[in-house]
Amino acid sequence: MVASAPNLHPISGEEESAKRRQILQGARKVFMDLGFDGASMGEIARACGVSKGTLYVYFADKYRLFEAIVEEEQIEQSRTAFNFDPARDVETTLREFGRAYIGVLCRPGGGSAIRTVMAIAERMPEVGRRYYENVLDLSITRLATYLEAHVKSGDLDIPDCRLAASQFMLTCQAGLFLPFVFQAAPAPSPARIGEVADSAVRMFLAAYRAK
Repeated sequence: MVASAPNLHPISGEEESAKRRQILQGARKVFMDLGFDGASMGEIARACGVSKGTLYVYFADKYRLFEAIVEEEQIEQSRTAFNFDPARDVETTLREFGRAYIGVLCRPGGGSAIRTVMAIAERMPEVGRRYYENVLDLSITRLATYLEAHVKSGDLDIPDCRLAASQFMLTCQAGLFLPFVFQAAPAPSPARIGEVADSAVRMFLAAYRAK
């Protein structure tokens, strides 16, 4: 009879969760500083303050570790509560959503995560696809559903609500997201985000408000 393997990680669930968070936090910084290719498990272990053996207890390789970081990013963005109550007026809802959406997209550290996902998506298309579906496309779907409710009530005249939702979100990014994600400019100020979001709302309503 083969003896069962000893318990190599006899710690409580709370301790394990804290250690996992410690590893993810350190690994996120290494990936952001060095990129996926430049990051090694040894470098990540040093940044996390753990041994490589401990690191491998939690993650089989840096691909699995990176996937876990992407999942954390998805969870972080999903915590932002966008109020798409159909009873709310369109102008207020779009203005608040536009500001909150760009605030999340251009938050410090957020651009590094997106750059890293973009860089690895060709080699790990499943990671890129999940990030798009669970973060970006989810917001498009929720906004499109809200717009559809106001098309039915007669407030808006939109032939394709998913297209309109994408258009609005991209207009909110204008002049803000690309300079930020490519490190040509720092994260925009709340005042500047508000100016761009308000402009996007005016353009959207000029095109789609029911006549």
